[in-house]
Amino acid sequence: MRMRDGILAILDRYRRDQSGAALVELAIALPLFLLLFMSIIDYGRMAFHYVVAERAMNVAARVAAVRPPACEGVPEFHERDPNSSGTLAGFGTSCRAGPGICLDAGTVTCSGSPENATANEIWALIRGSMPRDASVATLAFSYSYDQNLGFLGGPYTPVVTVELQNQSFQFVSPLGRLATLAGAAGNPDLGAAVPFPSMSVSLPAEDLALGQNG
Repeated sequence: MRMRDGILAILDRYRRDQSGAALVELAIALPLFLLLFMSIIDYGRMAFHYVVAERAMNVAARVAAVRPPACEGVPEFHERDPNSSGTLAGFGTSCRAGPGICLDAGTVTCSGSPENATANEIWALIRGSMPRDASVATLAFSYSYDQNLGFLGGPYTPVVTVELQNQSFQFVSPLGRLATLAGAAGNPDLGAAVPFPSMSVSLPAEDLALGQNG
């Protein structure tokens, strides 16, 4: 009887003993805290790089709109539409004066090339704001015909689009492993890199000579 009472007393003492409880609680809470803290840092960095890259793309589009094309095959002048009928419009007539005045040159697209002077000029201005592994080839240029721009016989004035594509963002913290440690059923490889959002900016090309109907 005494032995049983002694055992029960020992068990009761262990049950009431709180020493070491704080360490256990710390072991449970620390991974969650680290996951939250590292997530704030990494996603804050990603948001910062996105805003900076977006501003850089605005600069890129502005320069591309006033420089020679970064793509081959973009016309130099607004040519007459060979399918136009009736009285031919004179040179200097605005392309928007009616259908069939200027030839629709369609859309010309290409990736940035280090051999192109315009692409190189743009890249020299914005490369410090781009993701670490970006290169001039990650810039895509597009020149699209717009009837509301330019005049017959005048310099070709398309809508110019510059796009940043196929980029990734490198995390500095192993978010996936921290999430797994915290008990989440996630991908342990998360945190190596995630796709960086594509972005594009479009501007109309400029021409100071406005033709007869500017």
